[in-house]
Amino acid sequence: METKKHRLFLDSNVILSGLFSEKGAPRLILDVLSLDLPGLTGLTGRFNVLEIERNLEKKMPAALPIYRRYWPKLKLEIIPLPAREDLGPLAVAADDKDLPVLASAINGKADDFVTGDKRLISLIGRKGGFPFKAVLPAEFLDKVLPGILAGSRL
Repeated sequence: METKKHRLFLDSNVILSGLFSEKGAPRLILDVLSLDLPGLTGLTGRFNVLEIERNLEKKMPAALPIYRRYWPKLKLEIIPLPAREDLGPLAVAADDKDLPVLASAINGKADDFVTGDKRLISLIGRKGGFPFKAVLPAEFLDKVLPGILAGSRL
């Protein structure tokens, strides 16, 4: 019987930080995902990928070849753009710019939503009702990942 894989949704800011830093929690998360561990699946949304690429093209076009070379090593599952009807119920819970990201995490059946956006984490915590836990990158590494690697969920 195959064990359930823990589904980890990465926000754009975590991916960008991890790609351009040699150390720190976002980079470590990307490194762990590139190991393709049996109990962990990394995911992000098509919306996030488009946001990442748009930011790179605008602010760091010279980094695009590095990004394109490194991207496949992450082995991220890409969740399709959410349908408009997926966004409606979330409108009372988040800012418009965050709706496609949150809908993608829900559609991807994420267990954890990792973001560096403390405001968004606070908002998710206040509103409640989300099927995932929102955590900072360091919190994921310190509190969640050890349980996943041990075969249990905290």
